[in-house]
Amino acid sequence: MSDGLDRVREIVAAREAAGLRRILRPRPANEDVLDLASNDYLGLATDPRVTAAAAEAAVRWGAGSTGSRLVTGSTDLHAQLEGELADFVRAPSALVFSSGYLANVAAITALGGRDVAVVSDAANHASLIDGCRLSGSPVTVVPHRDVEAFERALAAADAPHRLVVTDAVFSVDADLAPLAQLHAVARAHDALLVVDEAHALGVIGAEGRGAVEAAGLAGEPDVIRTAVLSKSLGSQGGAVVGAPEIVELLVSTARPFVFDTALAPASAAGALAALRVLIAEPERAAAVRGRAEQIADVVRALGVETVQPDAAVVPAFLGDPRRAVAAAAACLDRGIRVGCFRPPSVPAGRACLRMTARATLPDEAVARLADVLAAVLA
Repeated sequence: MSDGLDRVREIVAAREAAGLRRILRPRPANEDVLDLASNDYLGLATDPRVTAAAAEAAVRWGAGSTGSRLVTGSTDLHAQLEGELADFVRAPSALVFSSGYLANVAAITALGGRDVAVVSDAANHASLIDGCRLSGSPVTVVPHRDVEAFERALAAADAPHRLVVTDAVFSVDADLAPLAQLHAVARAHDALLVVDEAHALGVIGAEGRGAVEAAGLAGEPDVIRTAVLSKSLGSQGGAVVGAPEIVELLVSTARPFVFDTALAPASAAGALAALRVLIAEPERAAAVRGRAEQIADVVRALGVETVQPDAAVVPAFLGDPRRAVAAAAACLDRGIRVGCFRPPSVPAGRACLRMTARATLPDEAVARLADVLAAVLA
């Protein structure tokens, strides 16, 4: 008799044959590997000031938050983090979630609905896409960074309300959204603009305040930002920043906030400590952008397609997912960890190695990467 898993086995086998199988590879705490795959853009995940703050909070508050934010999960640390994060990005208020994924889903589902037409960039992150799907809104997906397509979709929308959704920095192509133009189009159609700053916070702008602030939109009440605490701030969690009315709506109606266990106090304390380091050392933002440009130069010199990075992410497009998997494995064999992105994370034919710069990378790391990539991609 069948055990009911025949269909599952067929799917797994098909993904294996297509080079799309994903495997968990636990890493040790200390390994002799040059890490160019993590999202620790500012090098703060292991900064002693950050880890000490997290450890102290764990001892004082406990290992977990013990409940949802509306029950026992809100601590003084959460409130302090929300206040200082809002001040840093020049927003009136902020609300912390247990992950950036949930922050995105919360924002879009709370702001969306059957009477809200959503227009979304085709290259948006999966969390934004899932938020659109779960919102119950009529959703129009438009070509990547195509402002005219956004305008046409907003003009054609039948719903009485409208919402524009975009990443600030796109997670693979590493390009910036045309935020000023999108905001102008959104405002012309009475639409709210939701911007995911996951890859922009701590990297974009002279002081790392993010792409919205760099575009001069930080004070606009019709702009809602989401962010993560797990990239530039080296910790864990997410946040939504915007007008007080937005936070009020999320606290009362956003299911990922109401029904989820709150961010652990140690993570909140770590993110707060990292934010304070960034404020004290704003030069880290320029440092990571400079390293990303150097990495892109290395890829380009090898004749491999890449981009001119606006932030920390640098792709090397190889096309075939099997080639990308083999190249990433060969890099690791030579002591360098790089990311490997394949469908559905990227469109078919756009499998790539994905390298991430870090503000604390030494000069010799870039030279070492050049040697390894030259050997692997030959």
